[in-house]
Amino acid sequence: MSKHEDRVSLTDMLSHASEAVELMRGIDREGLARDRVKQLALTRLMEILGEAANRVSSAAQCRHPDVPWPQVIAMRNRLVHGYDVIDYDLLWDTITNDLPPLIAVLQRIVDEARRM
Repeated sequence: MSKHEDRVSLTDMLSHASEAVELMRGIDREGLARDRVKQLALTRLMEILGEAANRVSSAAQCRHPDVPWPQVIAMRNRLVHGYDVIDYDLLWDTITNDLPPLIAVLQRIVDEARRM
């Protein structure tokens, strides 16, 4: 995979993670449990985040060990293949607690890539 393609996938990861966090802003666990449209939207954003992570080359993944690649990709797989048993508490937790630090790392990586 070319550096350009990695940059596209990394940018996709950043934008979809950021959008998920923004969409979750002001929603508590109970609010998410009651809002089917938000559940579907957030699930899709997380699926895309994981798919984009899966498209980043192994070389680029090795250069950025601060990204939890296996966990991001595994979350996508759980959502896609376990669509009928999605744990929305886990989804809320992931978006609320895990994505903000991931966004900071991705922002740094994308900024570095743009300067190259």
